[in-house]
Amino acid sequence: MSNTLRLAVVIGSVREGRFGPVVANWAAEQARQHGAFEVDVIDLADYPLPHALPAVSPLMEPNPVRPAGTEELAERLAAADAFIVVTPDINRSYPASLKTAIDWHYTQWNHKAVGFVGYGGGTGGILAMEHLRQVLGELHAHTVQGYVAFPKYFLLFDQDGQPIEPSGPEAAARGMLDQLHWWGAALAAARKTPVPA
Repeated sequence: MSNTLRLAVVIGSVREGRFGPVVANWAAEQARQHGAFEVDVIDLADYPLPHALPAVSPLMEPNPVRPAGTEELAERLAAADAFIVVTPDINRSYPASLKTAIDWHYTQWNHKAVGFVGYGGGTGGILAMEHLRQVLGELHAHTVQGYVAFPKYFLLFDQDGQPIEPSGPEAAARGMLDQLHWWGAALAAARKTPVPA
């Protein structure tokens, strides 16, 4: 497939003992095998951000001054043409760490495609995905319809971090990645034209 896009796989959970890196590594490998993406795995645990945001004013810059040591995160998010957000369900929503990263970097998501890989108890992250669709839509991102969900994930992966029954998740990932590539390419072309005020 032509038109290779830069895809950021974002690990949303930073909690101790998290399963997110296992799921993210699997998702990143699916994207590499797809062949249409240059993959960058971004772990939010590497970039601690304060929950307190800068003051809002009419003269506020679109890119706030961020804490020292997090400039690289902004650059990596900005460089992406599309995203896969890897998120658990935590109390029927997504982690605070993910919301904080989104709020500190609201322009980096603009006019880009986003897909989701979720994991959790009974829902497999679907409730978190639905909340994220609302938030990212406000930031002018396009969330694709396809997704991958791992309900009761602790029963679905082997000791090597691979799904025990891979065919279903792999098929879901292919569909999502096809959508991400189509929308990602369309939006990359559209970003060359200024958005009307």
